[in-house]
Amino acid sequence: MNKKLDIIQNLKDAGCDDDFITKYLRLEKSYNRQEQLKLLSLHRTSLINQIHDSYNMIDCLDYLIYKMKKQKY
Repeated sequence: MNKKLDIIQNLKDAGCDDDFITKYLRLEKSYNRQEQLKLLSLHRTSLINQIHDSYNMIDCLDYLIYKMKKQKY
Protein backbone atom coordinates (compact mmCIF):
# COMPACT_ATOMS: atom_id res chain seq x y z
CA MET A 1 0.00 0.00 0.00
CA ASN A 2 2.89 2.36 0.73
CA LYS A 3 4.11 2.06 -2.87
CA LYS A 4 0.68 3.09 -4.15
CA LEU A 5 0.59 6.13 -1.86
CA ASP A 6 4.09 7.10 -2.97
CA ILE A 7 3.03 6.89 -6.61
CA ILE A 8 -0.08 8.96 -5.96
CA GLN A 9 1.92 11.63 -4.14
CA ASN A 10 4.52 11.72 -6.89
CA LEU A 11 1.84 12.17 -9.55
CA LYS A 12 0.17 14.93 -7.52
CA ASP A 13 3.53 16.66 -7.08
CA ALA A 14 3.96 16.46 -10.87
CA GLY A 15 0.67 18.32 -11.34
CA CYS A 16 -1.48 15.36 -12.34
CA ASP A 17 -5.18 15.67 -11.63
CA ASP A 18 -7.42 13.01 -10.08
CA ASP A 19 -8.60 11.69 -13.45
CA PHE A 20 -5.02 11.21 -14.59
CA ILE A 21 -4.11 9.44 -11.36
CA THR A 22 -7.13 7.15 -11.59
CA LYS A 23 -6.26 6.22 -15.16
CA TYR A 24 -2.62 5.63 -14.24
CA LEU A 25 -3.56 3.37 -11.33
CA ARG A 26 -5.99 1.44 -13.52
CA LEU A 27 -3.15 0.80 -15.93
CA GLU A 28 -0.93 -0.20 -13.00
CA LYS A 29 -3.49 -2.74 -11.90
CA SER A 30 -3.61 -4.27 -15.38
CA TYR A 31 0.21 -4.25 -15.67
CA ASN A 32 0.06 -2.08 -18.77
CA ARG A 33 3.47 -0.41 -18.46
CA GLN A 34 3.53 0.72 -22.07
CA GLU A 35 0.35 2.78 -21.67
CA GLN A 36 1.56 4.13 -18.33
CA LEU A 37 4.75 5.34 -19.97
CA LYS A 38 2.75 6.90 -22.80
CA LEU A 39 0.50 8.67 -20.29
CA LEU A 40 3.49 10.00 -18.33
CA SER A 41 5.18 11.12 -21.54
CA LEU A 42 2.10 13.04 -22.63
CA HIS A 43 1.92 14.82 -19.28
CA ARG A 44 5.63 15.63 -19.45
CA THR A 45 5.19 17.10 -22.92
CA SER A 46 2.30 19.18 -21.66
CA LEU A 47 4.46 20.57 -18.84
CA ILE A 48 7.27 21.40 -21.26
CA ASN A 49 4.80 23.21 -23.52
CA GLN A 50 3.64 25.25 -20.52
CA ILE A 51 7.25 26.23 -19.86
CA HIS A 52 7.69 27.32 -23.48
CA ASP A 53 4.48 29.34 -23.31
CA SER A 54 5.70 31.03 -20.13
CA TYR A 55 9.03 31.88 -21.76
CA ASN A 56 7.18 33.46 -24.66
CA MET A 57 5.11 35.58 -22.28
CA ILE A 58 8.27 36.66 -20.45
CA ASP A 59 9.85 37.61 -23.77
CA CYS A 60 6.82 39.77 -24.57
CA LEU A 61 7.10 41.54 -21.23
CA ASP A 62 10.84 41.99 -21.63
CA TYR A 63 10.28 43.55 -25.04
CA LEU A 64 7.65 45.93 -23.66
CA ILE A 65 9.96 46.91 -20.78
CA TYR A 66 12.78 47.50 -23.25
CA LYS A 67 10.58 49.67 -25.49
CA MET A 68 9.30 51.67 -22.53
CA LYS A 69 12.78 52.35 -21.21
CA LYS A 70 14.01 53.27 -24.64
CA GLN A 71 11.16 55.77 -25.16
CA LYS A 72 11.25 57.01 -21.55
CA TYR A 73 7.50 56.57 -21.00
